[in-house]
Amino acid sequence: MAFVWNGEAMIPARPKAADKAFVIGRRYWLEEVSDRSWISHRHEFAWIAEAWNNLPAAVAETFPSPEHLRKGALIATGWFREMVIEAGSAAAALRVAAYAKGRDEFAHVVTRGPTVVVRWARSQRMHGLDKMDKAEFQQSKDDILGWISNLIGVSPEQLRGAA
Repeated sequence: MAFVWNGEAMIPARPKAADKAFVIGRRYWLEEVSDRSWISHRHEFAWIAEAWNNLPAAVAETFPSPEHLRKGALIATGWFREMVIEAGSAAAALRVAAYAKGRDEFAHVVTRGPTVVVRWARSQRMHGLDKMDKAEFQQSKDDILGWISNLIGVSPEQLRGAA
């Protein structure tokens, strides 16, 4: 539900809907969410599914689901969080890497001697911790569209239009 700050109070954009949803005198917490379109969000998932269905055989095993493709594309285009772990030895690094991969099947995990680098795709969520605002979402969407288009050998416009 949208609200407008008038300098003193948050005023519901649709007062009658607010009357139905809220109880007078009860305390509610507001959380700011991105003002972006669910249509755009759904469209992204549609063209990702279309791209996944058309993956070349050489890379199809790398991305066992559309979600693997989306998160792999986010990581490949720089939309990730990273943790570098000094494990002390190469053997310990392999154990840490196995643990990290087991915790998140979508994570990109690399060992370099005693060091483990774990990358997690940024969430494209609209609210909550680590949310993307409208501009970040659009840029991440454009970035992964280009990367995935290149992966399957079509133009971004062709892929966007296929969904």
